[in-house]
Amino acid sequence: MRVSNLFMPTLREVPSEAEISSHQLMLRAALMKKLASGVYNFLPLGLRVLRKIEEIVREEMNREGAQEILCSALLPSELWKESGRWEVFGPEMFKLYDRNGREFCLGPTHEEIFTDIVRNEIKSYKDMPLNLYQIQTKYRDERRPRFGVIRSREFIMKDAYSFDATWEGLDESFDKMYRAYNRIFKRCGLDFKAVEADTGAMGGTGSLEFMVKSDIGEAEIVFCDSCDYAANIEAALTFDIDVHKNEEFKDIEKVETPDARTIEELIKFFNTTPDKFAKTLIYKADDKVVAVMVRGDRDVNETKVINHLKCINLEMADAEIVKKATGAEVGFAGPIGIEVDELLIDYEVKNIVNMIVGANDTGYHLINVNYGRDFTGTVGDFRNVTENDKCPRCEGKITINKGIEVGHIFKLGTKYSEMMKATFIDEKGEEKPIIMGCYGIGINRTMAAVIEQNHDEKGIIWPMSIAPFKVIVVPVVMKDELQVKTAEEIYEKLNSMGIDVLIDDRDERAGVKFNDADLIGIPIRITVGKKIKDGIVEFKLRNSPDTLEMKVEDVYNKVKEVIEEANRY
Repeated sequence: MRVSNLFMPTLREVPSEAEISSHQLMLRAALMKKLASGVYNFLPLGLRVLRKIEEIVREEMNREGAQEILCSALLPSELWKESGRWEVFGPEMFKLYDRNGREFCLGPTHEEIFTDIVRNEIKSYKDMPLNLYQIQTKYRDERRPRFGVIRSREFIMKDAYSFDATWEGLDESFDKMYRAYNRIFKRCGLDFKAVEADTGAMGGTGSLEFMVKSDIGEAEIVFCDSCDYAANIEAALTFDIDVHKNEEFKDIEKVETPDARTIEELIKFFNTTPDKFAKTLIYKADDKVVAVMVRGDRDVNETKVINHLKCINLEMADAEIVKKATGAEVGFAGPIGIEVDELLIDYEVKNIVNMIVGANDTGYHLINVNYGRDFTGTVGDFRNVTENDKCPRCEGKITINKGIEVGHIFKLGTKYSEMMKATFIDEKGEEKPIIMGCYGIGINRTMAAVIEQNHDEKGIIWPMSIAPFKVIVVPVVMKDELQVKTAEEIYEKLNSMGIDVLIDDRDERAGVKFNDADLIGIPIRITVGKKIKDGIVEFKLRNSPDTLEMKVEDVYNKVKEVIEEANRY
């Protein structure tokens, strides 16, 4: 490809809307253009990268015996209502009607559709195992699209679904996808980690997320320094430590605290530490009102609360609901006398002796309150892990880092097959539900994650495997016949070798050409300059500051050698 013919409207300035490096560089390097909030058009360079990621995914999925199909993105509501998920996605699901008033959605995911396809074809245990996958655009009406394609309203996803006759078969299918995903992300040049995760709206019995460490990641990942435990903070467990209570229970007292509502204000007012407080947060959970108690310096883990309640929507209660439940304004809620459908109490709160809580009376708090004597409720794990907690597997030290989710694999079990009556006849002639797994990869999110981990102040540094072009040939002076002739010869020779190569044949200054080459991240740059009269060209790797001088005839083997080395993973 000639740069003079390439549609590559690069930008010199950073777009004001772009907050993170990958978003900035995907716009500046002309990989994509914004169409609407959370919606992007991919341009030639960006599409080439996407297609290369897709090809890696196909190769590794096919290697593990999966078969590719393509489903519609326009999905009838009947299948979603059959599974009970029509309301689960809530406002994130794009819903629409056809001219006959039939209800549809734009597919946010495809469990129901794959289940429907298979339930009409699989009759016997002999028809399994089966793994089907597709690469297709999904649609979710994100409340707050941000970070470019990290959180967008449409995205390209590889989703696969396995179908097995036994739980052992599901384990084997899951392990195959685990191996495939590891190879995929290694080939894409990512530094990643598989971590335990919450199954969320997809349901199921177990899942792993493939997370890319990144300071801009929206997920928090818990890592153990001593063992291989890693988990999304939503799924990371805390201990119910039986604390030896060596402090005597004191009598409850009501204290006026007119100007103290927040934990920070209360710590100052009572001149004590955060671990003496228990805050009571009130939520609207579907049609119920619930309260959650955690230690004053802890955060409620809303995912754990949702899983316990088995609710669809969970949101903080408004002032009116709070007043109805407590009789007080926001900031004075407590467990004694609260009017809610359920009171959830984190393990730590159970162990606090003579704690300080809201009095359910505006301007007042209670001191010397104790679980068991003064209030009860449902005790469980309802908070986020902190770095002061111990690893739930080995009790070692943990650290918490941010990460970007690029893949997720689930053991769905029989959640969908039972609801949608997807059954088979086993070896004994008995009818059983098909056992399923679900496996997803965000294609354009993977692309953004690669950029987040591979860039510098000049632009993108593509791994060889997914670079839009592997080599760019740059003649420095277009008026120099020898430079142009030699550059053309190198370009044609590399093309004949089957190597993706660009030639920057624009009549531009060398600095402009070099800047664009660095911005779009081409791994190998071959510069044909004034030393060509001696048969010498410059050879430079994008990920290295060094420039080598070599004979033209040596360039081809060097390019081949670098590409082959990069492809070893």
